[in-house]
Amino acid sequence: MGMKILSGNSNRELAEAIATYLNIPTTNADVKRFSDEEIWVEIKENVRGEDVFIIQPTNFPANDNLMELLVMIDALRRASARRITAVVPYYGYARQDRKPGPRTPISAKLVANLITTAGADRVLTMDLHAGQIQGFFDIPTDNLFAQPVLTRDLKEKYAGKDKVMVVSPDVGGVVRARAYAKRIDAPIAIIDKRREKAGISEVMHIVGEVKDYHCVLVDDIVDSAGTLCNAAKALHEAGAASVSACVTHGVLSGPAIDRITNSVMDELIITDSIAPTDSVKGCDKVRVVSVAPLLAEAVSRIAHETSVSSLFD
Repeated sequence: MGMKILSGNSNRELAEAIATYLNIPTTNADVKRFSDEEIWVEIKENVRGEDVFIIQPTNFPANDNLMELLVMIDALRRASARRITAVVPYYGYARQDRKPGPRTPISAKLVANLITTAGADRVLTMDLHAGQIQGFFDIPTDNLFAQPVLTRDLKEKYAGKDKVMVVSPDVGGVVRARAYAKRIDAPIAIIDKRREKAGISEVMHIVGEVKDYHCVLVDDIVDSAGTLCNAAKALHEAGAASVSACVTHGVLSGPAIDRITNSVMDELIITDSIAPTDSVKGCDKVRVVSVAPLLAEAVSRIAHETSVSSLFD
C-alpha cells in the first residue's frame, strides 16, 4: 500500500510542489469538461488499496472547483482506493458558517456534507474562517495553521526593527493577532470597525497606540480588500511608521488589486493556498509565500499515522 497525490485544476502548482517535497509524482489523471461544462474525470493509474490525497482548494470558480473535488472523490471510491483525503487548503463557503438571519443557509455545513457523502475519509484544510467548521464534518478533519510560515517570513522582514506591532483588522480576529504577536514578540492593537452591509466596512477607531510602529495587519481571508485598505489608512493617519498585511488566503476578487495598489500599504503577504492570478503576480505590493512544505509534512504524517498537531509545537 502506497501514497498518491492527485490534483484537480484549482491549484496544480501547489499540488506539484507538495509532490516534489514528498519525492513522489502526481497521479496521472484527466480532469476535463464536456462541451456543456459537465466535469469528467478519469484516473489513469491503478489506485486500488492506495492512500490518496486530492489537492483541490475550492476558490473561484468555487462551484466548479467544488464539483471537481466531489467527482474526483467518487472516481477514487469506485476505483477502490483504501483511503481518500480531501486536501482543501482554502475551504470555500467557509464564511457561511451560521444563520445571520431568517431563511438563510449554513452553506459551510452543506459543503461538509457533500464532501463526506461523496466518499472522503478525511479532510485536511488550512486556517478555516471559523474553527467550528471542523465540527461540521463527521469524518476526521485537520485544520492546519499558516501562522508558522508567515511569522517566519515576518521575523526575516522585520529583523533588527524594535517597534513592530501586530494589528487585528476587527474584534473577531484578536485571538489570531495575539497568536502572531506571541510568535514574533510584539504588542497588538485592534481596529474597531462597523460594517454597514456586506462588502463595505467603516473604520471607527484604533484600540492601542500605533504611532511610530511598523504595523502588520493579520487576517485569514482578504477578498475585496476594503477592510484591509481602510484599516491601513486609519493606521497611517494615526502615525504608524509603516503598514503591511499578512493574510493566509488571497481571494482578491473584484477591485482588490486596484485597492491594494492605490493603498498606503507597503506590502500584502499571502500564501499559495489559492493559486495567484496573473493580476496578483503582476502587483508589486503583493508577495506570495508557499505553504507547500507545511501541507506536505501534514500529508506525510497522515499517511504514516503520526502526529499532525506536533507540527505546531
